[in-house]
Amino acid sequence: MSGLEKVILVTMKMADGSTILRRNRPGTKAKDFSRWPDEPFEEMDSTLAVQQYIQQQIRRDPSNIDIILTPPDAQDEGVWKYEHLRQFCMELNGLAVRLQGECHPETCTQMTATEQWIFLCAAHKTPKECPAIDYTRHTLDGAACLLNSNKYFPSRVSIKDSSVAKLGSVCRRVYRIFSHAYFHHRTIFDEFESETYLCRRFTAFVTKYNLMSKDNLIVPIMEEEGSGETDA
Repeated sequence: MSGLEKVILVTMKMADGSTILRRNRPGTKAKDFSRWPDEPFEEMDSTLAVQQYIQQQIRRDPSNIDIILTPPDAQDEGVWKYEHLRQFCMELNGLAVRLQGECHPETCTQMTATEQWIFLCAAHKTPKECPAIDYTRHTLDGAACLLNSNKYFPSRVSIKDSSVAKLGSVCRRVYRIFSHAYFHHRTIFDEFESETYLCRRFTAFVTKYNLMSKDNLIVPIMEEEGSGETDA
């Protein structure tokens, strides 16, 4: 099991002396996942505190993007960006699973967005074209390998600037999953986005931290939100 897939096991001591086990037990229904009280960030005594805090804010209201992207006081910016990108990749696996039912190698032979955009897959020794669903899997696998690398990210509490600099290239590659889904599998994209607000959050994130050029943000999701447009 990769680091992105590991379940966080945390206990929380209550005022009455009781202890809350912050874990989804086997057999828990999806609608009952993570039904434990919120915990103040300053009381999260763990090297995974930033990840826990981000996930807590998402569970509270996935549509409140400003709150989700607002770091606690004195939070290291490099760690904050790193943990958010880890979280994006975890959630993007959900979109990838949905795409598998419709995005087949026979029909989506290339990783495309509009007619102007054809993306080469960097998972090979020499970047080359891949069917879109393979590109999606390769990209998420590659992102997981990098973000779990002990060479570049040995710590979850302090990250070197040279490692933080690698986050932009990961952002550019995983964003292509959004763009392919939007332009070629719009129904799946819209259903997923209505539940998670993930593309909106990702777009706001990379814009806030200048991790991608605005010219590459080709999914017009912020414009649609402003105009109230919902149809393709």
